[in-house]
Amino acid sequence: MILLPEFSHRRRLLVLVICSSSLFIVGLDSTIVNIALPSIGRDLHASVAGLQWTVDGYALVLASLLMLSGATADRVGRRRVFQIGLATFTAGSALCSLAPSLGWLIAFRMMQAVGGSMLNPVAMSIITNTFTDKTERARAIGVWSATYGLSMSLGPVVGGLLVDSIGWRGTFYVNIPVGLAAIALTARFVPESRAPRPRRPDPAGQALIIVMLGSLTYAIIEGPARGWHAPVIVALFAVSAAALGTFVAYEARRAEPVLDPRFFRSAPLAGAVLTAISATAAVGGFLFLATLYLQDVRGLSAVRAGLHLLPMATMVAIGALVSSRILARRGARLPMVAAGVALAAGGVLLSRLTASSGLAPLAVAFVVFGIGGGVVNAPITYTAVSGMPVSQAGVASGIASTSRQIGQVLGIAVTGSILAGSLRGRPLRAGFVTASHADWLLLAAMGVVVVVLGLVTASRWALGTAARTAERFQEGAGSAGPGPGGAGSLSLVPGDLPQVVQGGDREVPLAGPDDAAPPPVAQGTRHRGPRRAGQAG
Repeated sequence: MILLPEFSHRRRLLVLVICSSSLFIVGLDSTIVNIALPSIGRDLHASVAGLQWTVDGYALVLASLLMLSGATADRVGRRRVFQIGLATFTAGSALCSLAPSLGWLIAFRMMQAVGGSMLNPVAMSIITNTFTDKTERARAIGVWSATYGLSMSLGPVVGGLLVDSIGWRGTFYVNIPVGLAAIALTARFVPESRAPRPRRPDPAGQALIIVMLGSLTYAIIEGPARGWHAPVIVALFAVSAAALGTFVAYEARRAEPVLDPRFFRSAPLAGAVLTAISATAAVGGFLFLATLYLQDVRGLSAVRAGLHLLPMATMVAIGALVSSRILARRGARLPMVAAGVALAAGGVLLSRLTASSGLAPLAVAFVVFGIGGGVVNAPITYTAVSGMPVSQAGVASGIASTSRQIGQVLGIAVTGSILAGSLRGRPLRAGFVTASHADWLLLAAMGVVVVVLGLVTASRWALGTAARTAERFQEGAGSAGPGPGGAGSLSLVPGDLPQVVQGGDREVPLAGPDDAAPPPVAQGTRHRGPRRAGQAG
């Protein structure tokens, strides 16, 4: 790690505010766009598949580029990449507000995502390099996490006000002044930093990830319209499977892969990835379906729909804080199981809604689902980093963050495809309640999956696979023996976040609050254990 000059307390706070602004606009944008979907559909004559692409096009690009952006920032400069990301995201937002058709809107959303992939992971690296004191760093990342909760809480209401007063194009205006101010402030106050030994580029591995996710998403979204047995759909599923197999074989032979397949020999890490995909798929599917239900079925205005979603968004923010406190006392199993139960219960309650359901059952269902969506996030990151050796903890956190984006892509793609197939050409207002029944139950099933994974990943067998994986990596790095940072040790240095200290059979998590789309800390976190040759500091 390259230590930066010591800055004044005020200067460090300015850096934190600037970096947090990027998380705020990205979190606000995702919630606002969901609120604007019905208005976009009416104005641009978009089908359900078109609305899916409006959200999934962004999430797909973000998921594909998150880890690449972090590695690139380590190599060419974190401030430089952060500024490029801000400029790209801001320009994409401006172009989205001017989009003349759905196709252009989706293309500009993808441009936004290219910039967004350079913001959160790089901003976290800047924060961890600026706040070198352990206590200050913990507080800084707490502020960072709270920023996302604030954006989630404000998003539905702000989005509703903008849609009702200006139109859906106004939902993209809000990013422009914040982005421009952040660019100017970054140039003035944010220090430049690089990793001493950045990872080598892996363009082939990155391309395979894009092909795999892109072909799978396209096949799922377009399957109902083209037919699941259509040659193009079958071919896309085959291409996705072939890309996955090629990726695994290719990455296993590289000295510095973009994603080492050996990571998944650790059951806690593999379980955290599956949990992230399942839970975020449930939350992404919920937001997509709930927005259509409130505005197209119940006939609510965008503002009223946002107010109806506010309890859910608030519970996501509160749940993240409560979950981190439970982690500090009880470990990951309890919050993960509780989150899965809440998601499952929320899905069942939502499946019983009708076009005329009262406000009370609607609010209860949204609150219960929001509790599950908020509580699950911190244990995902905790389980991921505790399932890997110290030298790979940041990478594991990045994998968990990328898995969340993949989950959002698949959640919206699958629920939208089931909805479109069940509608059979009927208008949303008339056919949504019946057509969405299977979707709500699918979200409940995702909650059951989270419960099972929570029980499995905290078992003695799972912890044993994590210890054996740690030993393999430490041996590959030339580790001499056990002890702090040695073979078999999965502890992180106090003050590095997310944190886990494992002693004997007792787990004592020290992680700060996570958020619904937490940024990876792979490149900026300090580690004092052995690292693999060529690994970024």
